[in-house]
Amino acid sequence: MAKVKSLYRCADCANEVAKWVGRCPACEAWGTLEEVAASSAAVAVGRRAMLPSTAAAPISSIDSKTTQARSTGVSELDRVLGGGIVPGSVVLISGEPGVGKSTLLLEVSHRWARARDEIALYVTAEESAGQVRLRADRTGAVHEKVYLAAESDLATILGHVEQVRPTLLVVDSVQTMLAGDVDGVIGGVTQVRSVTAALTSLAKSTGIAVLLVGHVTKDGSVAGPRTLEHLVDVVLQFEGDKHSTLRMVRGIKNRFGSTDEVGCFEMREAGIACVDDPSGLFLHHRGEAVSGTAVTVAMDGKRPMLGEVQGLTVDTSVPAPRRAVSGLDYNRVSMVLAVLQSRCGVYVGKQDVYAATVGGMRLTEPAADLAVALAIASASQDRALRSGMIVLGEVGLAGEVRQVTGLTRRLAEAERLGFTEALVPAGVDRVGRTMKLHEVADLSAALAVCGLRGPRRAKAKADVED
Repeated sequence: MAKVKSLYRCADCANEVAKWVGRCPACEAWGTLEEVAASSAAVAVGRRAMLPSTAAAPISSIDSKTTQARSTGVSELDRVLGGGIVPGSVVLISGEPGVGKSTLLLEVSHRWARARDEIALYVTAEESAGQVRLRADRTGAVHEKVYLAAESDLATILGHVEQVRPTLLVVDSVQTMLAGDVDGVIGGVTQVRSVTAALTSLAKSTGIAVLLVGHVTKDGSVAGPRTLEHLVDVVLQFEGDKHSTLRMVRGIKNRFGSTDEVGCFEMREAGIACVDDPSGLFLHHRGEAVSGTAVTVAMDGKRPMLGEVQGLTVDTSVPAPRRAVSGLDYNRVSMVLAVLQSRCGVYVGKQDVYAATVGGMRLTEPAADLAVALAIASASQDRALRSGMIVLGEVGLAGEVRQVTGLTRRLAEAERLGFTEALVPAGVDRVGRTMKLHEVADLSAALAVCGLRGPRRAKAKADVED
């Protein structure tokens, strides 16, 4: 019989030490070491060859059709997953409390059962069965092939799977599940890893697609050790602003597809709905052009989305004028203001400057620099940019306008939405373009195209006369 010895494992980082200490040597957290039993035979390196249970086979003889993705019925989720859920895969969906994870997965269960006439098992340990039924009534997700179980014990859940025999299993959430034969508290590192490993083994052996809900920490990462993300096949991040109805699903890890896609949803009273064209949420619809606004195209992964940048300048007598930024990178806005004043003669040193985006959109990529510059210059001179124009380009400290990634895809999206002009860096491929392109090499040329020439010459002339 194998000799059993004790180890001490950190509840935060899963680091193991031979004896107890008050502070973890890896993550330096206090009081997080827990005693666990470990078999000496389990950590020993085997030297004897063993006959494998399944012989190795040529890769050409393996049927790839068994791992083809199956649609969930939710188009935006399928976009992020790479076409759908692969049978036998494990998908981990993480997000802040109240963002809509449970609502989304209940809708997935409903559409899976309705479209395929197959059983979906929804297991919840955070809510009662009555609470889930109320949400299903509100969102219209009631179906006779959707089974519901309010359980937290892993063995009982496996028993439900054997009785119901579903093709889709939803566990909400993995941090609230308990493996009775494993030491540790619910939600601890040991329990979370054991439950995830058991559900992953279940998925691989039976072909059931498993969707797991995961809690997040204060910094937005999945709660528990990073090894939890390595145990699953797909990791999705569900994001949302509490002041906006927009929700986004991003791929963090995907063994079956790309992680560059983004899915957009909108929270409504009747549940969650897919947003196929989210650009309209980030544009302020108006009949005529207004000064202080510029439209750009942002790339979120591979998905282009139009966004509007707004600027406002107000004269002030305060020695230190205010700079307020919302939805933009404060440091890049400060840099653009310095370039405007130093290279183009747009003086805002004695004005309060406000810069923001519309609809709660966040624009942190350099491709929005030119739109920020033109919006502020337009506000300071009270001259509006022409309607139907988009602005794309990164602004350097020398005042040059640089190329941005994915320019062809950005222009195609703007053209699809009816924009007729584009202010872009020099060197753009014009093949197949019906919109008018204004190529500029520096910020001064961009201001000239929009009729926003800075007053540098006039100020210099006044200084000479004095």
